[in-house]
Amino acid sequence: MTQTVTQTNPIETARAELDRYTREMIAWHFSADTGCPYWLDWAKNAGWNPLEEVKGFDDMLKFEAFDDAVLRDTDPARFIPNAYAGKPYNVFETGGTTGMPKQRIGWEDYKVDYSEFSDNYDEDFFQKGTNWLMVGPTGPRRLRLAIEHLANVRGGACYFIDLDPRWVKRLIRDGEFDMARKYKEHVVDQAITILKNRNIACMFTTPTILEAIAERISLPKAGIKGVFVGGTTMTPQYVRFLIEEVLENQVNFAPTYGNTLMGLAISRKLTPEDNYSLTYYAPQPRAVLRIVNPDNPDELMDYDEYGRVELTTMTKEFFMPRFLERDEAIRRKPCEEFPWDGVGDVRPFQSEKKNVIEGVY
Repeated sequence: MTQTVTQTNPIETARAELDRYTREMIAWHFSADTGCPYWLDWAKNAGWNPLEEVKGFDDMLKFEAFDDAVLRDTDPARFIPNAYAGKPYNVFETGGTTGMPKQRIGWEDYKVDYSEFSDNYDEDFFQKGTNWLMVGPTGPRRLRLAIEHLANVRGGACYFIDLDPRWVKRLIRDGEFDMARKYKEHVVDQAITILKNRNIACMFTTPTILEAIAERISLPKAGIKGVFVGGTTMTPQYVRFLIEEVLENQVNFAPTYGNTLMGLAISRKLTPEDNYSLTYYAPQPRAVLRIVNPDNPDELMDYDEYGRVELTTMTKEFFMPRFLERDEAIRRKPCEEFPWDGVGDVRPFQSEKKNVIEGVY
């Protein structure tokens, strides 16, 4: 008897998993036993019942775009799931360049996010058992704990140089360009001191700071084997410059797109066909990125077209549906490694029509 072998479609499998996971997260966040006060109160006045009406991810369109002012104006304690009541938590902040920053609470999400990130890279990419240097925002950002966790997961310790992007943006906004330059020099001086006096093989920093460090020392000669970079705008021309000039074609390069509300989206490994154009893939199903029509966020853009980035985050710790980011990107097709939509050539939303201050990013 001849047996028929059914070939599974990775894209369909990933979509089925996303639908199943969406139902699980809706059940968690809108159940009185496990949900948080904010979403349970929201459901009382919503006019519809997510527990009954959300059967898959497409039904998330029933939610309106999430207003980020909620994360500024609401006591973060209202987002504590009842299942986590009494359990001490972290409070993490976003940029907060002016006024009250957006805040979210968390317990283990950052560890899960960065452990999954680590799993995408072999032992030679970020050498295991070696130490890291983080040159970036610490303080209230979850990034500080996340990078240290990443270093620990890979068997090393992490050294830190603090960077305050809020201060840099304020200096630039106020025209204090010389002071901003001195502050960047101050940060770079500290980084170079650590690189020269400690055994560091891996780094996290922003593209601008990475470039400034490389103007002073050779990163390969300093012993750097892998660099993890977080920043919004990295054009293909700039990516090529970083790889060829800054990293001298000798250092493994892992650009990411992420924030406090999402975690981090991993970049697909570059091929010659990419021509240095980056594509990022969200940690689905925990977070989902869509590229939507800026004038009608219910509508997806076509592949290879620019649109606004929409983020939905769904973990047991935090639920945020359909948040419109201040970024735009090209909708890219799924790939073998990540069988769901990607986002390419990310840049600030409508950056071609206005001046954008990115400071040290």
